[in-house]
Amino acid sequence: MPEASLSSYPDSNRLPRVSAIVLAWKAEPLLRQSVESLLASAKVEIEVVLVDNGCTTDDVEVLSKLPGVVAVGEGENLGFSAGCNLGVAASSGDYVALVNGDAIVEPNTLARLVEVVDQADVGIAAGAVRLADEPELLNSRGNEVHVLGVSWIGGFRERETRSEPTETAGAMGACLVTARSHWDRLGGFDPHYFAYHEDADLSIRTWRVGLRVLNVPDAVALHRYEFSRNSFKYYLVERNRLMFVATLWGTRSLLLLAPPLLALELVMLLLSVKEGWFRDKMRGYGWLWRHRKHLGERRRRVQAERTVPDRVWMRVLTDRFNTPLINPPGVGLLNALMTSYWRVVRRWV
Repeated sequence: MPEASLSSYPDSNRLPRVSAIVLAWKAEPLLRQSVESLLASAKVEIEVVLVDNGCTTDDVEVLSKLPGVVAVGEGENLGFSAGCNLGVAASSGDYVALVNGDAIVEPNTLARLVEVVDQADVGIAAGAVRLADEPELLNSRGNEVHVLGVSWIGGFRERETRSEPTETAGAMGACLVTARSHWDRLGGFDPHYFAYHEDADLSIRTWRVGLRVLNVPDAVALHRYEFSRNSFKYYLVERNRLMFVATLWGTRSLLLLAPPLLALELVMLLLSVKEGWFRDKMRGYGWLWRHRKHLGERRRRVQAERTVPDRVWMRVLTDRFNTPLINPPGVGLLNALMTSYWRVVRRWV
Protein backbone atom coordinates (compact mmCIF):
# COMPACT_ATOMS: atom_id res chain seq x y z
CA MET A 1 0.00 0.00 0.00
CA PRO A 2 1.51 3.40 -0.94
CA GLU A 3 2.72 5.56 1.92
CA ALA A 4 0.90 8.86 2.41
CA SER A 5 3.22 11.77 1.65
CA LEU A 6 3.10 14.23 4.54
CA SER A 7 4.63 16.91 2.34
CA SER A 8 1.26 17.20 0.60
CA TYR A 9 -0.46 18.37 3.77
CA PRO A 10 -0.86 22.10 4.53
CA ASP A 11 1.47 21.85 7.55
CA SER A 12 3.99 19.05 7.08
CA ASN A 13 5.27 19.54 10.64
CA ARG A 14 2.21 17.87 12.11
CA LEU A 15 -0.01 14.99 11.21
CA PRO A 16 -3.37 15.75 9.57
CA ARG A 17 -6.18 15.93 12.14
CA VAL A 18 -9.01 13.58 11.19
CA SER A 19 -12.34 13.31 12.97
CA ALA A 20 -13.96 9.94 12.26
CA ILE A 21 -17.73 9.95 12.77
CA VAL A 22 -19.16 6.57 13.80
CA LEU A 23 -22.83 5.94 14.55
CA ALA A 24 -23.71 3.42 17.26
CA TRP A 25 -27.09 1.92 16.42
CA LYS A 26 -28.72 -1.07 18.10
CA ALA A 27 -26.36 -3.99 18.87
CA GLU A 28 -23.55 -3.89 16.32
CA PRO A 29 -21.10 -6.80 16.84
CA LEU A 30 -18.25 -5.05 15.00
CA LEU A 31 -18.58 -1.62 16.63
CA ARG A 32 -15.72 -2.06 19.10
CA GLN A 33 -13.44 -3.44 16.39
CA SER A 34 -14.43 -0.57 14.12
CA VAL A 35 -13.53 2.10 16.68
CA GLU A 36 -10.33 0.31 17.70
CA SER A 37 -9.23 0.07 14.05
CA LEU A 38 -9.75 3.83 13.65
CA LEU A 39 -7.75 4.57 16.80
CA ALA A 40 -4.94 2.45 15.36
CA SER A 41 -4.78 4.57 12.18
CA ALA A 42 -1.25 5.51 11.10
CA LYS A 43 0.07 8.90 9.96
CA VAL A 44 -2.97 10.85 11.18
CA GLU A 45 -4.01 12.48 14.42
CA ILE A 46 -7.30 10.69 14.99
CA GLU A 47 -10.40 11.68 16.91
CA VAL A 48 -13.35 9.28 16.95
CA VAL A 49 -16.73 10.92 17.52
CA LEU A 50 -19.09 8.14 18.56
CA VAL A 51 -22.75 9.08 18.12
CA ASP A 52 -25.23 7.19 20.30
CA ASN A 53 -27.92 6.75 17.66
CA GLY A 54 -29.94 4.20 19.59
CA CYS A 55 -27.25 1.79 20.80
CA THR A 56 -28.78 -1.07 22.80
CA THR A 57 -25.54 -2.37 24.36
CA ASP A 58 -22.92 -0.84 26.68
CA ASP A 59 -20.56 -0.23 23.75
CA VAL A 60 -20.88 3.57 23.83
CA GLU A 61 -20.15 3.66 27.57
CA VAL A 62 -17.14 1.37 27.23
CA LEU A 63 -15.68 2.98 24.11
CA SER A 64 -16.14 6.54 25.38
CA LYS A 65 -13.54 5.82 28.07
CA LEU A 66 -10.83 5.21 25.45
CA PRO A 67 -8.36 8.04 24.74
CA GLY A 68 -9.30 9.78 21.49
CA VAL A 69 -13.02 8.91 21.65
CA VAL A 70 -15.73 11.53 22.15
CA ALA A 71 -19.30 10.32 22.72
CA VAL A 72 -22.33 12.43 21.77
CA GLY A 73 -26.04 11.84 21.34
CA GLU A 74 -28.91 10.98 23.63
CA GLY A 75 -29.63 7.47 22.41
CA GLU A 76 -32.28 8.56 19.91
CA ASN A 77 -32.09 7.22 16.37
CA LEU A 78 -31.67 10.40 14.34
CA GLY A 79 -30.99 8.50 11.14
CA PHE A 80 -27.69 8.35 9.29
CA SER A 81 -27.86 11.88 7.90
CA ALA A 82 -28.73 13.79 11.09
CA GLY A 83 -26.53 11.47 13.18
CA CYS A 84 -23.51 12.27 11.01
CA ASN A 85 -24.32 15.99 11.17
CA LEU A 86 -24.39 15.79 14.97
CA GLY A 87 -21.04 14.01 15.02
CA VAL A 88 -19.36 16.48 12.69
CA ALA A 89 -20.71 19.41 14.74
CA ALA A 90 -18.97 17.95 17.81
CA SER A 91 -15.69 17.26 16.00
CA SER A 92 -12.49 19.30 15.80
CA GLY A 93 -10.51 17.82 12.92
CA ASP A 94 -9.49 19.47 9.66
CA TYR A 95 -10.82 16.39 7.86
CA VAL A 96 -14.10 14.54 8.31
CA ALA A 97 -14.21 10.77 7.91
CA LEU A 98 -17.51 8.92 7.83
CA VAL A 99 -17.06 5.28 8.79
CA ASN A 100 -19.82 2.78 9.44
CA GLY A 101 -19.92 1.08 12.81
CA ASP A 102 -19.78 -2.26 11.00
CA ALA A 103 -16.67 -1.34 8.97
CA ILE A 104 -13.05 -2.00 9.94
CA VAL A 105 -10.38 0.19 8.34
CA GLU A 106 -6.80 -0.79 7.65
CA PRO A 107 -4.07 1.23 9.43
CA ASN A 108 -3.16 3.36 6.40
CA THR A 109 -6.68 3.85 5.04
CA LEU A 110 -7.43 7.29 6.51
CA ALA A 111 -3.98 8.71 5.71
CA ARG A 112 -4.28 7.51 2.13
CA LEU A 113 -7.74 9.09 1.77
CA VAL A 114 -6.46 12.36 3.22
CA GLU A 115 -3.59 12.31 0.72
CA VAL A 116 -6.04 11.92 -2.18
CA VAL A 117 -8.59 14.47 -0.94
CA ASP A 118 -5.78 17.02 -0.51
CA GLN A 119 -5.50 17.26 -4.30
CA ALA A 120 -6.83 20.64 -5.39
CA ASP A 121 -9.57 19.22 -7.66
CA VAL A 122 -10.84 16.49 -5.29
CA GLY A 123 -13.75 17.01 -2.91
CA ILE A 124 -14.34 13.49 -1.56
CA ALA A 125 -12.08 10.44 -1.36
CA ALA A 126 -13.82 7.15 -0.63
CA GLY A 127 -12.35 3.86 0.44
CA ALA A 128 -12.56 0.60 -1.45
CA VAL A 129 -15.10 -1.21 0.70
CA ARG A 130 -14.70 -4.97 0.80
CA LEU A 131 -16.94 -7.68 2.23
CA ALA A 132 -15.87 -8.53 5.77
CA ASP A 133 -16.67 -12.23 5.38
CA GLU A 134 -15.12 -12.41 1.89
CA PRO A 135 -12.35 -9.78 1.92
CA GLU A 136 -11.12 -10.76 -1.52
CA LEU A 137 -14.40 -9.39 -2.95
CA LEU A 138 -15.58 -5.80 -3.19
CA ASN A 139 -18.64 -4.48 -1.48
CA SER A 140 -18.27 -1.21 -3.41
CA ARG A 141 -15.73 0.51 -5.65
CA GLY A 142 -17.97 3.57 -5.58
CA ASN A 143 -21.69 4.05 -6.07
CA GLU A 144 -23.45 4.30 -9.41
CA VAL A 145 -26.00 7.08 -9.90
CA HIS A 146 -28.55 6.82 -12.71
CA VAL A 147 -29.76 9.82 -14.72
CA LEU A 148 -33.19 9.12 -13.19
CA GLY A 149 -31.82 9.33 -9.66
CA VAL A 150 -31.55 5.67 -8.66
CA SER A 151 -28.28 4.88 -6.86
CA TRP A 152 -26.62 1.56 -6.05
CA ILE A 153 -23.24 0.14 -5.09
CA GLY A 154 -20.80 -0.44 -7.93
CA GLY A 155 -18.54 -3.46 -8.33
CA PHE A 156 -20.49 -5.64 -5.90
CA ARG A 157 -18.73 -8.99 -5.39
CA GLU A 158 -16.07 -8.16 -7.98
CA ARG A 159 -12.34 -8.62 -7.37
CA GLU A 160 -10.17 -5.54 -7.12
CA THR A 161 -8.18 -4.95 -10.32
CA ARG A 162 -7.40 -1.22 -10.00
CA SER A 163 -4.04 0.23 -9.03
CA GLU A 164 -5.00 3.94 -9.06
CA PRO A 165 -7.93 5.99 -7.76
CA THR A 166 -10.90 6.12 -10.11
CA GLU A 167 -13.70 8.65 -10.50
CA THR A 168 -17.08 7.61 -9.18
CA ALA A 169 -20.47 9.30 -9.30
CA GLY A 170 -21.10 8.54 -5.64
CA ALA A 171 -19.00 7.87 -2.59
CA MET A 172 -20.35 5.14 -0.32
CA GLY A 173 -20.99 6.62 3.12
CA ALA A 174 -19.51 3.54 4.80
CA CYS A 175 -15.99 4.94 4.38
CA LEU A 176 -15.15 8.37 3.00
CA VAL A 177 -13.04 11.41 3.82
CA THR A 178 -13.59 15.06 2.95
CA ALA A 179 -12.06 18.31 4.14
CA ARG A 180 -14.02 19.94 6.95
CA SER A 181 -14.12 23.11 4.83
CA HIS A 182 -15.87 21.22 2.00
CA TRP A 183 -18.36 19.65 4.40
CA ASP A 184 -19.15 23.08 5.82
CA ARG A 185 -19.41 24.60 2.34
CA LEU A 186 -22.16 22.12 1.43
CA GLY A 187 -23.77 22.22 4.85
CA GLY A 188 -23.37 18.48 5.44
CA PHE A 189 -26.32 16.17 4.90
CA ASP A 190 -29.93 17.25 4.61
CA PRO A 191 -31.34 15.60 7.78
CA HIS A 192 -34.64 14.98 5.99
CA TYR A 193 -33.01 12.12 4.09
CA PHE A 194 -32.76 10.16 7.36
CA ALA A 195 -31.10 7.26 5.52
CA TYR A 196 -30.33 6.38 1.87
CA HIS A 197 -29.28 8.76 -0.89
CA GLU A 198 -27.61 11.25 1.45
CA ASP A 199 -24.15 10.10 0.30
CA ALA A 200 -25.26 10.33 -3.35
CA ASP A 201 -26.54 13.85 -2.64
CA LEU A 202 -23.25 14.97 -1.08
CA SER A 203 -21.28 13.40 -3.94
CA ILE A 204 -23.30 14.91 -6.78
CA ARG A 205 -23.23 18.31 -5.10
CA THR A 206 -19.45 17.93 -5.00
CA TRP A 207 -19.34 17.30 -8.75
CA ARG A 208 -21.67 20.30 -9.26
CA VAL A 209 -19.19 22.68 -7.60
CA GLY A 210 -16.33 21.52 -9.81
CA LEU A 211 -14.64 18.96 -7.55
CA ARG A 212 -14.13 15.28 -8.23
CA VAL A 213 -15.18 12.26 -6.19
CA LEU A 214 -12.59 9.49 -6.22
CA ASN A 215 -12.60 5.91 -4.99
CA VAL A 216 -9.21 4.74 -3.74
CA PRO A 217 -8.43 1.03 -4.21
CA ASP A 218 -5.59 0.91 -1.65
CA ALA A 219 -7.65 2.56 1.11
CA VAL A 220 -9.47 -0.53 2.34
CA ALA A 221 -12.37 -0.98 4.75
CA LEU A 222 -13.96 -4.34 5.55
CA HIS A 223 -17.72 -4.04 5.80
CA ARG A 224 -20.28 -6.39 7.34
CA TYR A 225 -22.75 -5.83 4.53
CA GLU A 226 -26.31 -7.09 4.50
CA PHE A 227 -28.78 -6.20 1.76
CA SER A 228 -32.12 -5.88 3.48
CA ARG A 229 -35.61 -5.48 2.04
CA ASN A 230 -38.37 -4.05 4.21
CA SER A 231 -41.23 -1.62 3.82
CA PHE A 232 -39.53 1.25 5.67
CA LYS A 233 -36.48 0.96 3.42
CA TYR A 234 -38.64 1.01 0.29
CA TYR A 235 -40.41 4.10 1.65
CA LEU A 236 -37.12 5.93 2.27
CA VAL A 237 -35.37 4.87 -0.93
CA GLU A 238 -38.21 5.90 -3.21
CA ARG A 239 -39.05 9.10 -1.32
CA ASN A 240 -35.40 10.15 -1.19
CA ARG A 241 -34.80 9.40 -4.86
CA LEU A 242 -37.51 11.87 -5.78
CA MET A 243 -36.23 14.49 -3.33
CA PHE A 244 -32.71 14.00 -4.73
CA VAL A 245 -33.71 14.53 -8.36
CA ALA A 246 -36.22 17.30 -7.66
CA THR A 247 -33.66 19.44 -5.85
CA LEU A 248 -30.35 18.74 -7.66
CA TRP A 249 -31.35 18.36 -11.33
CA GLY A 250 -31.62 21.62 -13.28
CA THR A 251 -34.95 22.78 -14.70
CA ARG A 252 -34.05 21.96 -18.30
CA SER A 253 -32.77 18.53 -17.27
CA LEU A 254 -36.02 17.79 -15.44
CA LEU A 255 -38.08 18.82 -18.46
CA LEU A 256 -36.02 16.73 -20.87
CA LEU A 257 -36.09 13.73 -18.54
CA ALA A 258 -39.78 14.06 -17.68
CA PRO A 259 -40.94 11.20 -19.98
CA PRO A 260 -38.54 8.54 -18.59
CA LEU A 261 -38.99 9.85 -15.04
CA LEU A 262 -42.75 9.36 -15.36
CA ALA A 263 -42.20 5.94 -16.94
CA LEU A 264 -39.97 4.91 -14.03
CA GLU A 265 -42.63 6.08 -11.58
CA LEU A 266 -45.15 3.82 -13.30
CA VAL A 267 -42.71 0.89 -13.16
CA MET A 268 -42.05 1.47 -9.44
CA LEU A 269 -45.77 1.78 -8.72
CA LEU A 270 -46.42 -1.54 -10.44
CA LEU A 271 -43.49 -3.10 -8.60
CA SER A 272 -44.80 -1.79 -5.27
CA VAL A 273 -48.18 -3.41 -5.93
CA LYS A 274 -46.56 -6.68 -6.95
CA GLU A 275 -44.20 -6.83 -3.94
CA GLY A 276 -46.58 -5.45 -1.33
CA TRP A 277 -45.17 -2.01 -0.52
CA PHE A 278 -47.71 0.15 -2.38
CA ARG A 279 -48.75 1.89 0.86
CA ASP A 280 -45.13 2.85 1.46
CA LYS A 281 -44.87 4.30 -2.04
CA MET A 282 -48.00 6.36 -1.38
CA ARG A 283 -46.64 7.38 2.01
CA GLY A 284 -43.57 8.78 0.25
CA TYR A 285 -45.72 10.92 -2.04
CA GLY A 286 -47.55 12.21 1.02
CA TRP A 287 -44.30 13.17 2.76
CA LEU A 288 -43.05 15.01 -0.33
CA TRP A 289 -46.27 17.00 -0.56
CA ARG A 290 -46.24 17.95 3.12
CA HIS A 291 -42.60 19.03 2.87
CA ARG A 292 -42.94 20.86 -0.45
CA LYS A 293 -41.88 24.15 1.15
CA HIS A 294 -38.63 22.62 2.39
CA LEU A 295 -38.02 21.04 -1.02
CA GLY A 296 -38.55 24.36 -2.77
CA GLU A 297 -36.21 26.20 -0.41
CA ARG A 298 -33.59 23.49 -0.70
CA ARG A 299 -33.83 23.47 -4.49
CA ARG A 300 -33.21 27.22 -4.62
CA ARG A 301 -30.22 26.86 -2.32
CA VAL A 302 -28.51 23.95 -4.08
CA GLN A 303 -29.18 25.37 -7.53
CA ALA A 304 -27.51 28.62 -6.44
CA GLU A 305 -24.38 26.80 -5.22
CA ARG A 306 -23.83 25.02 -8.57
CA THR A 307 -20.83 26.25 -10.59
CA VAL A 308 -20.76 23.47 -13.21
CA PRO A 309 -23.57 23.13 -15.81
CA ASP A 310 -25.66 19.97 -15.88
CA ARG A 311 -24.31 18.93 -19.27
CA VAL A 312 -20.83 18.72 -17.68
CA TRP A 313 -21.41 17.13 -14.30
CA MET A 314 -24.02 14.70 -15.65
CA ARG A 315 -21.26 12.87 -17.52
CA VAL A 316 -20.62 10.90 -14.30
CA LEU A 317 -24.14 9.45 -14.35
CA THR A 318 -25.11 6.17 -15.98
CA ASP A 319 -28.09 5.56 -18.25
CA ARG A 320 -28.27 1.81 -17.54
CA PHE A 321 -29.54 -0.22 -14.61
CA ASN A 322 -26.79 -2.78 -14.06
CA THR A 323 -27.18 -3.61 -10.40
CA PRO A 324 -27.55 -7.27 -9.38
CA LEU A 325 -29.47 -6.16 -6.27
CA ILE A 326 -32.49 -4.48 -7.88
CA ASN A 327 -34.12 -5.68 -11.08
CA PRO A 328 -37.35 -3.88 -11.94
CA PRO A 329 -39.60 -5.66 -14.45
CA GLY A 330 -38.59 -5.05 -18.06
CA VAL A 331 -35.11 -3.83 -17.13
CA GLY A 332 -33.64 -4.86 -20.48
CA LEU A 333 -36.20 -2.88 -22.45
CA LEU A 334 -35.90 0.01 -20.00
CA ASN A 335 -32.13 0.13 -20.53
CA ALA A 336 -32.41 0.06 -24.30
CA LEU A 337 -35.00 2.82 -24.37
CA MET A 338 -33.21 4.95 -21.80
CA THR A 339 -29.84 4.71 -23.54
CA SER A 340 -31.36 5.76 -26.87
CA TYR A 341 -33.37 8.57 -25.31
CA TRP A 342 -30.47 9.94 -23.27
CA ARG A 343 -28.16 9.87 -26.30
CA VAL A 344 -30.57 12.17 -28.10
CA VAL A 345 -31.54 14.63 -25.35
CA ARG A 346 -28.29 15.03 -23.41
CA ARG A 347 -26.95 17.51 -26.01
CA TRP A 348 -29.67 19.95 -24.94
CA VAL A 349 -29.20 19.54 -21.18
